[in-house]
Amino acid sequence: MSDYIIRTADMLQVTIDPPAIVPMLAAPGPLMGSSTNLQVMDQFVCLVGDEIPMAWRGPMPYTAPPFVTPGVGTLQVILLPNNQTVQSTNGSPMLLKGGTFQAMFQVSAPAMQPTPAGPIPDPVPVKPGTAQFITVNTTVKAT
Repeated sequence: MSDYIIRTADMLQVTIDPPAIVPMLAAPGPLMGSSTNLQVMDQFVCLVGDEIPMAWRGPMPYTAPPFVTPGVGTLQVILLPNNQTVQSTNGSPMLLKGGTFQAMFQVSAPAMQPTPAGPIPDPVPVKPGTAQFITVNTTVKAT
């Protein structure tokens, strides 16, 4: 498969399925390539492990109406071999634009629904979604 190589400053767009709302994921997040010897358009290439923006690697607040008191969770993505990755010459797989792929928001502290009898926790521990890479690289492809 031939597809565009993902590099520093390219973006990851994540959409978590409603009703979950994760404000930090509302806009695409910039990626930081960890390659130290391979560049595309003067930016370091993103390798496997670089697929989640730095600002999104820790716990993030979320709500899922009617659970309006925020909880927290972390983002996970599932890259598809031969769609989002390709082996590079130095042995570390590079990220490719590819198509959409699976994203999950893993709840670590559930959002709560306030009630007169006391708060009720969100019973859904994993919020599914999709992700895709966004690149301005329209020149360099991996084959």
